This record gives sequence, structure tokens and C-alpha cells, in this order.
Amino acid sequence: MGLISFLFFQLGPQKSPGLLDFFWQSGPMAKIILATLVLFSLGSWAILIGKAVQLGRADRQSQKFLEAFHRSQRFSEVNATASKLQASPLVGIFQAGYAEIDSQIKNAPEPERPGERKAYRITSLSALQRTLQRSAGVELQGVTRWIPFLATTASATPFIGLFGTVWGIMVAFRDIGLSGSTSIVAVAPGIAEALINTAAGLAAAIPALIGYNYYGQRVRRLRMRLDDFVLEFLNLAERNFT
Repeated sequence: MGLISFLFFQLGPQKSPGLLDFFWQSGPMAKIILATLVLFSLGSWAILIGKAVQLGRADRQSQKFLEAFHRSQRFSEVNATASKLQASPLVGIFQAGYAEIDSQIKNAPEPERPGERKAYRITSLSALQRTLQRSAGVELQGVTRWIPFLATTASATPFIGLFGTVWGIMVAFRDIGLSGSTSIVAVAPGIAEALINTAAGLAAAIPALIGYNYYGQRVRRLRMRLDDFVLEFLNLAERNFT
């Protein structure tokens, strides 16, 4: 994991003082900046791993659900299977549509003639469509949750690292002024601040940027898949319940 691996490498056994040895001699501001970057990096990696697990499970269960959906002859049979595949966003859409159809059928007017059998017909196809679209939006929102944090990390951490760079250079010039010497020993803590926070900012930003673009593409494909399922569900409902 970019930033963490970088820090562990720097903390490894060394015969001579390394950047981190000089970094720990710096002031609290540099440590606060590095801690902020570490938190951003840990948060983005947690999201990257969590979304990989979530989307992988959703894809597998969506495939199983679609197989059951196309194989079954009745919505009630699909509903029984759907309860075992809750990780699929298609299941949430189907269950919302199934509940809307069931509600419309139950609230349909009674037959005018006594003894006439009540028809299984829905009263409003547009209401069913709104229900399906609203459910698709809810499911998509659940999938995309926390992904914007990756964009925030990718855009903010380089500037936070740059602030650490500027601060480190300021510290180096201050140390030169206080010591009256331009030796590497005098400026080492400030230079260490600048280099480590610059590298930490990039190490946090690059994986987050790649992950944001990758998951953004997967979310776009998922949105198309949800829209296709909504249309397929509406076609079946119109053919069988109107």
C-alpha cells in the first residue's frame, strides 16, 4: 500500500541516519501534515478494498439472480430466490417492483358482477416505472457510497503534501539563519520534512486517483445494467399484468 510501504521502507534498519531520522527532529507541523496524509491514505485503501469486495459479490449474485429471473415463470418464484441474493442491486429493484405490483393488484377495484373472478391486473404502469427508477437510484447510491472520498484524496493530498514541502523549505531557511551555516546537517530536518511530505502526498493520491477512475467505470457499467433490468421488468409487467 503505497504510503505505508514507503514509511516501512524508511523505518527499516539503516547504518546511517535516514530521512525519517531527520524528520523526527522536525517540528509538530510536519508530523501533523504526515499524519493527515496517512489518514487519507488508510481511508482510501479501506474504500478500495471494500468496494472490490462489494462489487465482486454484487456481480456474482447479479449473474445468479438474472439466471433465476430468466428461468422462472412466475415473479413469486423469483422473489423466493431473490431473498438469498441480497448483495445484488438487481434484487432490490425487483423486490420494489414486485411489492408495487402486489400492492396494485390488491387495491384493484372488485369485479362488478357477483362471483366474477378478480383479474390480476395492475392499475398504473407509470407508477410501477417510477418505483423501479427510484429503487435503481437507491441501489446505485449504495454502491457509490464513499467513492467520492477517493476523488477528494486524489485532489487534496498532493496540495497537502505541497504545503509540507513549502513548510519544510521554510524550516530549512530558518535553520540556516539560526545556525549561520549552510551545511547539510543544519538543513537536514527541513529538507526531510519537504521530501517526506511530498512523497507521502503523491503516495496517497496516486492509488486513490487510479481507484476512483476504475470504480467510476464500473459504476457506469452497473448503471446501464440497472437501466436495462428496469426496462426488462417493465416489459414483463406490461405483458403479464395489463
